[in-house]
Amino acid sequence: MLVHSRKGKWAAWALFLVLFLPLFALPLLVIVAASFSTHWSGAFPSGPTTEHYSAAVRGESLQALTTSLVTAVTASLLALTVGSWAAIAAAGLGKRGRRALDALFVLPVAVPSVVVGLAILVAFSKPPMLLNGTRWIVILAHTVLVTAFAYQSVAAAIIRLDPMYEQAAASLGARPSYVLFRVKLPLLLPSLTAAAGLCFALSMGELSATMMLYPPDWMPLPVLIFTATDRGSLFTGSALAVVLMGTTLLVLLAVSRIRTKASYR
Repeated sequence: MLVHSRKGKWAAWALFLVLFLPLFALPLLVIVAASFSTHWSGAFPSGPTTEHYSAAVRGESLQALTTSLVTAVTASLLALTVGSWAAIAAAGLGKRGRRALDALFVLPVAVPSVVVGLAILVAFSKPPMLLNGTRWIVILAHTVLVTAFAYQSVAAAIIRLDPMYEQAAASLGARPSYVLFRVKLPLLLPSLTAAAGLCFALSMGELSATMMLYPPDWMPLPVLIFTATDRGSLFTGSALAVVLMGTTLLVLLAVSRIRTKASYR
């Protein structure tokens, strides 16, 4: 914290708490409290119970969580592969080429995700690429939406990368493929894992485009949360939301540990 006086530090912490608690922490704490309650009386939920969690980890809820995990992992890997490859290719282009690729990958996040979902629905509802009604159209939509973040993360890391390592390897006779896979990609590993974690978190919480595309047998957990709260099952939806949040945080913590180990290699 770039505040040197004790009073300034206390003031900065107080401002942080005043802004953080009501805007970020308090709503999440209310959701957690609601997930353990049966009804709402007054300003706070009441009637402690764990029945909502019993329902949240079995049957349709467990299937929806598995669907979200499979979709997020698959979309993240595809986005990381495409985004990283494009970022590496863009590094060898001129300014105009890099700007064109930047615009191409940023476009899906520059428009509302529901527009992306509608575009994918229209584009892949007829042969020869008939994906409508399958799980692959949901995975494709998530991949399109998160690839921009993978591309930008890796592109920023490439700019900060010291070219001396690649030059040294090339001067010793290493082939371009060897330099790429044994020098550049290991150096980019911390950024690659960070990009993978970001893509996973964004995919786990994606709702707008998913609502337009998901088939009945491939319902991700955010859709189930929306339908539960839309039917008035607020406490069940809160438990599902806590399960979604907890699962995402656990995966992000695992990715963070991998990233830390990669940074010290």
